[in-house]
Amino acid sequence: MSGISYKTLSKIAGPLMFVEGVENAAYGEMVEIKLQNGERRQGQVLDTRQGLAVVQVFGATLGLNIGSTSTKFLGETAQLAVSDEMLGRVFDGLGNPRDNGPKIVSKTKVDLVGSGINPYSREEPSEFIQTGMSNIDGMNTLVRGQKLPIFSGAGLPHNLLAAQIARQAKVLGGSENFSVVFAAMGITSEEANFFVKQFEESGALGRTALFLNLSSDPSMERLLTPRLALTTAEYLAYERDMHVLVIMTDMTNYCEALREISAAREEVPGRRGYPGYMYTDLSSLYERAGKIKGRNGSVTQIPILTMPADDITHPIPDLTGYITEGQIVMSRDLHRADIHPPVDVLTSLSRLMNQGIGKGSTREDHRSLADQLYSSYAQGKDARSLAAIVGEEALSDLDRKFMKVANDFERKFVNQGMDENRSIEQTLNIGWELLSELSDSELNRIKPEFIEKYRKRSGTGA
Repeated sequence: MSGISYKTLSKIAGPLMFVEGVENAAYGEMVEIKLQNGERRQGQVLDTRQGLAVVQVFGATLGLNIGSTSTKFLGETAQLAVSDEMLGRVFDGLGNPRDNGPKIVSKTKVDLVGSGINPYSREEPSEFIQTGMSNIDGMNTLVRGQKLPIFSGAGLPHNLLAAQIARQAKVLGGSENFSVVFAAMGITSEEANFFVKQFEESGALGRTALFLNLSSDPSMERLLTPRLALTTAEYLAYERDMHVLVIMTDMTNYCEALREISAAREEVPGRRGYPGYMYTDLSSLYERAGKIKGRNGSVTQIPILTMPADDITHPIPDLTGYITEGQIVMSRDLHRADIHPPVDVLTSLSRLMNQGIGKGSTREDHRSLADQLYSSYAQGKDARSLAAIVGEEALSDLDRKFMKVANDFERKFVNQGMDENRSIEQTLNIGWELLSELSDSELNRIKPEFIEKYRKRSGTGA
């Protein structure tokens, strides 16, 4: 039946078309839609039963006429032509060039759905990626093959953080191929121009492939954009032996598009109106990160999402947290205090941190120093809350010490300039400087030999 055109369109509901009399349509099959005026649009089969095919249209359904629109089922799934030439290029949400450059022509075409990594073939992530951001490198370390999301909120500067990580991230040693694939869904033209400008000015564009889906583009494209990015990343990682960092923003816009399709299909809604299969759908994206035994390359993911109403229990951050290996949480309070990036270290977590730090990776004192900073910051925040009630004069000397550590931690460790790229050595040394307020006996999370060795080295003797 492939290649046959049908004029049996029976219904249009939002982004969906219902075509009758189609016997052998397959799930995921690509469709070419021809309008009465000769214009052509693309679509994909979402569902097929008893001769009825439900087609998701990539683009607006405005102007489609039930009587005169013809639908051709192409007999193939969505594929992307991949090549090394994609680095340094900017594409739209459907993979077409946005930078006035030539279309990618390649004999290698890869299915967008991708094939899941066999758990037996997965290699455990263990190698440190330096992002140049102290709050990540020092406290919530990112390792190759990990998926570490950023939980943000509306109006918080997650785009600035994403751009800074993309510019600065590197594998230590510098001899290995490292590239970035950046996918943006539902962003404004202003944000798109910002990202392109950031990469161009920093010189990072040459190692970056950008896929930009704008808020003015049809929301259905949003479902395709992250898959295009991940297909590109998998090719670069597993065929070209590169270490690829994939940054995807904003996953909330992706989930809204998923909910829109679900409503158009008249499915029974799940939590807060999102489809019940959203966990499975998000897994099909997030689980494409990893390392494969016998392959040199790796795919590391940083998905970014804005929590509706700053609610971390909302289905989108909730399900993302189940699938991924930790989270970086941005704080509105720190943003109001003019801390950039406003990362709340206490609610953030990297579950694979221990596998990427320590002697031979970062430094032998890394784990115990991070634990001590975490503990001291938590005690300092408690003291700050107490001071708001009883006044600072009523605090003990020790509480005042911890409160100063907490204030300095936010101002000197978490707070960082947009062009400030800190090495892991600098990050750890700043941590030791912050602890100079405390006596050796109060550093109860650090081994005495590390205190002896590193406290003096960073010029912070007790």
